[in-house]
Amino acid sequence: MRGCERRDDRGFVTAETAVVLPVLVMFAMALVCGLLVVAAQIQCVDAARTGARAAARQDPADTVLEVTRAAAPRGAEVSVGREGDHVRVTVVARPPLLSGLPVEVREEAVALAEETVGEVP
Repeated sequence: MRGCERRDDRGFVTAETAVVLPVLVMFAMALVCGLLVVAAQIQCVDAARTGARAAARQDPADTVLEVTRAAAPRGAEVSVGREGDHVRVTVVARPPLLSGLPVEVREEAVALAEETVGEVP
């Protein structure tokens, strides 16, 4: 087998590893960033739905905001509004560790106010 080895090929594995390793690290970092964005989106969905349910039950506005912020990612902006018979809760957040990037997740939930459920138009 010594005859198959050439002297000119020595060190190529090290050079290839030095080139490929940073690419693999960047790929892993991109996957982690993607997971952080997805996790923040899921938290925003849950927070908006929780807030919409609380607002639909006619809970006080402070309670609706408190419940929504408790379920939302840290530092999220929460807005609650009413349009006719519907309540609308919007949650906007930046994923953690990605605050320097222009990435923002937004979710909105709408629910029918319970005072109007079952009314005949």
